[in-house]
Parts: sequence; C-alpha cells; structure tokens
Amino acid sequence: MKIAYVNVFVSDLARAIQFYDGHVGLSLQCSSPEHGYASFSAGSVRLGIAVPGPDQQELIGRHTGVALEVADLEAEHARLSALGVTFTMPPTRQPWGGFMALVADPDGNVFYLDQISAVHG
Repeated sequence: MKIAYVNVFVSDLARAIQFYDGHVGLSLQCSSPEHGYASFSAGSVRLGIAVPGPDQQELIGRHTGVALEVADLEAEHARLSALGVTFTMPPTRQPWGGFMALVADPDGNVFYLDQISAVHG
C-alpha cells in the first residue's frame, strides 16, 4: 500500500490552479472545473485540489501537514516572496536540525516548504 494523492480544499479552483501551477511550479495533470477538482504531479504523490460542498467550508484554510521539498529553501523563499506568496514562517533552522518555512496558498492552506538535504545531507 502507498499514498497515491492528498487533497487540499480551496474556494476558487481557477485561482488555486494558478497558484499551484504558476507560482509553486507543480505540473497540472488534470482539471475538471465542472467537478471542482484538479490534480498536480508532485513527485510520487499527486496533489489534488477540490472545492468542497457548501456544508464543508470548514475544510478550507487549514494547516495541511503536507511538506513540499525544495533543493534550495532560501532561493525558493525569495522566488515565491517576489510573486507575493504568503509565508507564515520564514526559512528557519529547527532545533532538531531541519530547515523549513511555512507557506500559505490563497485560501490560507499552510504547507511546509522543506529543504530535506539540509537534514539528510
């Protein structure tokens, strides 16, 4: 068994596609506006974005617990900041040895931005 995809819930599919494809740089695999869903290639796991039903709006704007790995965290922080992307925590060395930042999508969904090589060298 393995994880195939992770879904994150958004309020505006087109805006989210622009963010994840245009800003973050994930490759859009499929988009179905009529179903409120899109999927991106994110390494061995796909990232899905979905517009929830009216009774599920509380699913939008959460800490996802999902980490996006980058080769150079400081460079990625500078690139995304220049695009107006919100960071809730700048690149910070963690007491346990990690090097990460927290980044938010336009709906306030928060992801780890993690330079794994800083830990595992």
